[in-house]
Amino acid sequence: MQRTPRDAAAKPGPSGPAAGAAAPATPQIQLIPASVEGALDAAEEAVDLLLDSGRAPGDVLVITTGEQHPWAAHELSFGETSYWAQHDAGDDVFYTDATVADRAGSRPVVVVAVNGGAEPAAASALSLAHSRATALLIVCGDPQRINSVLGTSV
Repeated sequence: MQRTPRDAAAKPGPSGPAAGAAAPATPQIQLIPASVEGALDAAEEAVDLLLDSGRAPGDVLVITTGEQHPWAAHELSFGETSYWAQHDAGDDVFYTDATVADRAGSRPVVVVAVNGGAEPAAASALSLAHSRATALLIVCGDPQRINSVLGTSV
């Protein structure tokens, strides 16, 4: 008997947490060229496109390498406890700075705005973002800087 694509689709594969536990997910990487000054705007546009295409807000984590995103700065004005409680709730896009991003958990999509900061901080943020993204990593910034920071071509 020949197997058709329909037969293959009808056979259920493993599902649930066990399916993802076998091997760590390797996210797809997308680079959006932008200047240091434009990286935050590019990240905002990427988030808007993700949400417009049906991605749940809680699926998205945004990390900045330079100046904080205005949302993060505003929310932190109410205190760190309230700020991180919003992260833990996981029901909205969460914005964080590279200096504290290691406290953020994994999300399907991580957007990094390479909007300044020292090279080691940017490298650390990109590495962390890659480990936190389970489906898609979007990096907004200068391609030459990103490639030199990563030591590879994206």
